[in-house]
Parts: sequence; C-alpha cells; structure tokens
Amino acid sequence: LALWDLGGSQQKVARGKLTKRIDSKSQNKADYQAILEDLEMQGAVTVTKKGSSTSYTLTSPTGLDVLKAGLRSDEFEFNTNLGAWVGNSLLRLLRQIDVVVAAPVASGGAVIGSYEEFKSVTLDVYGKLNRDYSLDDLVPIYRIRREIGEQVSREKFNQWLVEMQADDILQLIAGEIPDFTSDKREDSISIPGTQLRSYAKRLS
Repeated sequence: LALWDLGGSQQKVARGKLTKRIDSKSQNKADYQAILEDLEMQGAVTVTKKGSSTSYTLTSPTGLDVLKAGLRSDEFEFNTNLGAWVGNSLLRLLRQIDVVVAAPVASGGAVIGSYEEFKSVTLDVYGKLNRDYSLDDLVPIYRIRREIGEQVSREKFNQWLVEMQADDILQLIAGEIPDFTSDKREDSISIPGTQLRSYAKRLS
C-alpha cells in the first residue's frame, strides 16, 4: 500500500523513501525486507539496483491484484493505530479502483495473490470435487486447475501446487486418467525429472 501511495505503479520509488513511509517502532527493517522479497517472488514488485541504491516498482497488473487480494483477505487487520497516510491512501485506492465493491473477478472468483490464499482455495476445491464426484481422495489435477480457472496464472498454479506437496499437504501422483486427452495432460503437472503428475491426494 505504501509503495502504491508513493506512486510506485508509475515510477521507481527509492528504498529510503519507502522505508521512511513504513518505518514503525514495533517492527524492524528486516520484517519489511522479507515482505518485499516475497512480493518480488510473486511478481508483484520489481526491484532495481544501481550501485548502492535500490528502488522498487509496483508491477502491472500483478502488483495491484496482490494489493487488492491482501486487503480483501479475512486475515488482514490493523494491530496498531492507523497513521493518517494509511487512511488517506485507502480512501484514494477505494475511489480509484473500488477495491471492496468491485474486486477483480476471473472465472467466478477473485484473483489469488498469495500462496496462503492459493492453499486455502485449492483445499476447498479439492474437498468439493472429492465429495461431489466420489473421487476416493484421488482428485485429477486438471479438474482442480479448471475449477480455479483464471484466478491464478498457470505458472503460479504449478509452482504453488508443488509447494503444497513440499509442505506435505498434498501428494502429487502419476497415473493414467480415463479419457486422458492432450488438453487434460496439459492441465496436469510436469515436474522436471519425473513422470507427469495427474492426481492430487490430500495428506493433511
């Protein structure tokens, strides 16, 4: 939000200027650095380094989508008194993009902006498909991908689903699916050095 408020969607914002805006006695700079690194990994923020100087830019449209998704999250809340700039920035954001009233929608749902949000949505979809179609805890990955649709990019879907396996939440299993057409294969997951993974099984 601070990066957007400083015009980061149109221009580079120097690290010193950004740090000054978000500096808080209750948090140290390492906390902010970890958040910025996570945003960079999500493709929401571009980091530019020139000599000893560092600047940040909010990428379009991913950066704004992640910001809006974060503000809509049920887990988001303020745990300290709001500064005037935060309140005013939220008002400007609301007026410009209707972040609450008209959130971006793709294939029936809002854009997924983080791994935690993806994990929650994926487990909900997994449970729904498994229950409604009696899949015996072997849910085809292509059906999960299609159910989530354009709420997340193909690249992020692949990355985060593999991450869920690494976190022992899902097991991605190889195996033939009935009527396994080329488009269903394409919507499954290929992990380099291994067989095509076509099913997901919940572990926890």
